[in-house]
Amino acid sequence: QVQLVESGGGLVQAGGSLRLSCAASGRTFSSYAVGWFRQAPGKEREFVAAIHWRGGSTMYVESVKGRFTISRENAKNTVYLQMNSLKPEDTAVYYCATRPYYSSRVADEYDYWGQGTQVTVSS
Repeated sequence: QVQLVESGGGLVQAGGSLRLSCAASGRTFSSYAVGWFRQAPGKEREFVAAIHWRGGSTMYVESVKGRFTISRENAKNTVYLQMNSLKPEDTAVYYCATRPYYSSRVADEYDYWGQGTQVTVSS
């Protein structure tokens, strides 16, 4: 069992930055890949970024490449999503999720999910 808690969301103006954190407890966190997903009102959950268990490989949805950076600090059981140059279309609830070892863009392939943190970008 892995418990995940997201934090760092909030209200920011377009062009601003936020750093989301995903803190994990439970099983050995370093053996898990972590993905970030987001869901805007009336839309389906969307893949944002993911990082392999060793942290050496990352992937992003095209719309955030060059603006968002995912990283992990296994000693702190934490994964971060640094979000720069935020746009109003980034507004959503952001969730982190884990699965063993290798990351995926598919939400159904993740086993554990956090409760989400709201990110609102004003124009």
